[in-house]
Amino acid sequence: MKTLVCSEPGKMEYRVRERPEPAKDHAIIKIKRIGICGTDLHAFEGTQPFLSYPRVLGHELSGELIACDNAAGFTVGEPVTFIPYFSCGHCIACRRGKFNCCVSVQVCGVHVDGGMAEYVSVPSSSLLHGHGLSWEQLALVEPLAIGAHGVRRAEIKPDEFVLVMGAGPIGLATILFAQLAGAKVIVLDVNDQRLTFCKDTLQVSYTINASREDSDELVRTITGGDMATVVIDATGNLPAIHSGFRFMAHGSRYVLIGLQRGELYFSHPEFHKREGTLMSSRNATREDFDHVISAMKNKRIDPLPFITHRVRFDDAAVQFESWLKPATGVIKAMIEL
Repeated sequence: MKTLVCSEPGKMEYRVRERPEPAKDHAIIKIKRIGICGTDLHAFEGTQPFLSYPRVLGHELSGELIACDNAAGFTVGEPVTFIPYFSCGHCIACRRGKFNCCVSVQVCGVHVDGGMAEYVSVPSSSLLHGHGLSWEQLALVEPLAIGAHGVRRAEIKPDEFVLVMGAGPIGLATILFAQLAGAKVIVLDVNDQRLTFCKDTLQVSYTINASREDSDELVRTITGGDMATVVIDATGNLPAIHSGFRFMAHGSRYVLIGLQRGELYFSHPEFHKREGTLMSSRNATREDFDHVISAMKNKRIDPLPFITHRVRFDDAAVQFESWLKPATGVIKAMIEL
């Protein structure tokens, strides 16, 4: 079968590998769609902290189930997606139901080879039914679940001001689920095109361009002087993450969905006097995946406008670098097989 491999930073190449064979407790999926996410782009850049090369990228996937073992309720031929975080099942996190942050988690396309291929083998326990969703919708479930998990971590209450930093695909997913939770969302980014998308498509009332507007003053004005009771970073950019502490109201929560390599610094007195809560949000749980699928199935959210670029699998290698360039206007690229 043909696979697309990131052999080293900045280099994508096609290689032929053996098609996966049926195995105990595993399922084989014939890939139909592959979403390109920030993790894939960071791997291409060489800035993904958990990845080694060469690596088959890709974990935003949908496809046809063609073989499975020990997959009760699943039928060969049905459309599926899956939870791409493979956990050990017995560590401290797993014993507490936090499979998303398993001590030895193996993320598909990061720690182990992913789904930029014609076929992929995954644990049967990770499978998710398609529930009548399209191939593209199913390939968007995973990034939406990342946003849904961050929102659930934040425990948003109706009418809270929630500041989302970063309007990339994960930020957009976060916005959707913050809105479902009843939040008054403020979006901070440096890309006018994405901010316009937030206003026009997601009906976000408050957007701020951090590169040319006084972010502190605008957040203060929008919130009536209180600042945001929830701040969520979806940039993975260290200066942006550091700036997020400035926007915290007293008694607020700061959730880090974005990931970067460096160390985090903040003023302890400023954070302490706010009795602030700082938390990370890693991956997502089955509960989040189910929430996303239900929200799409019941038409409470429509993420399909996120897809701005579509490309055939055979053309993806030459297109990959362009998706890093803001001038291309990419929000979400989707590879079709």
